[in-house]
Amino acid sequence: MKTAVLIPCYNEATSIEKVINDFKQQLPDATIYVYDNNSTDNTADIARRAGAVVKHEFRQGKGNVVRSMFRDIDADCYLMVDGDDTYPAENAKEMCQLVEEGADMVIGDRLSSTYFTENKRPFHNDGNRLVRFLINKIFNNNIHDIMTGYRALSHTFVKNFPIISRNFEIETEMTIHALDKNFLIREVKINYRDRQEGSVSKLNTYLDGMKVVSTIFMMFRDYRPLKFFTIISALLLLIAIAMFVPVFIEYMQTGLVPRFPTLIVSGFIGIASLLTFFCGVVLEVITKKHKQLYELMLLKK
Repeated sequence: MKTAVLIPCYNEATSIEKVINDFKQQLPDATIYVYDNNSTDNTADIARRAGAVVKHEFRQGKGNVVRSMFRDIDADCYLMVDGDDTYPAENAKEMCQLVEEGADMVIGDRLSSTYFTENKRPFHNDGNRLVRFLINKIFNNNIHDIMTGYRALSHTFVKNFPIISRNFEIETEMTIHALDKNFLIREVKINYRDRQEGSVSKLNTYLDGMKVVSTIFMMFRDYRPLKFFTIISALLLLIAIAMFVPVFIEYMQTGLVPRFPTLIVSGFIGIASLLTFFCGVVLEVITKKHKQLYELMLLKK
């Protein structure tokens, strides 16, 4: 089985050599690719000297790097890992073995082991819990780690994954796509370790966190339109009822309708609720058809 280790990098000079050497030791037959994303240190030179195939992605953002990796590289198994030495190479063989046995995505699960004790940024912990809760509720699943950067992927998944994200929301998008398209997902518990001293996280807790949550809701709309629009429709209907009931009670008591504007507005909101629901029905049919076409496309390859 031809294996490619994919390492997206931005200013990881302090750790990249160790990461490359660790994965060389665990996967001696694999080709290690480092994609440098406009680093201002000597990450690329260190990676090249360590024996990795070094390429450059000039569009800033991890999503852009992963898109180029998936387009450029051909392999049977793709092991994606960050260049910050937070993920252990010891799990690499097991993860690749699961892909060889038929898994499409093997997730390196940090959250079930050491992440919450090793990670020194508490809001990252809360963010991971929130993202995990939202996706598992929306997509009716029980994935333990949604945003991990340590994954083994099959050729089928990589070459049929339409990447939209440009930044750190790529992992969330990847997980949702795998869930929606019924790819076989396996999880391997890994021991996460915090960054080395001198290594700085490129993830902005608040800005990138907002992007991730925004991506979840957009993909909720795109992948589960009936559920999404039914929720909005129900909220509009509740508002319409709340506005209509006092007017109706007053009419029953006095026979008069003195608040015509409230009655009219409640009527329009009620109509909007119905239109929103039927939009969800139509989009659900389109989404189902898209899934059928996607499956047929996979069968032809």
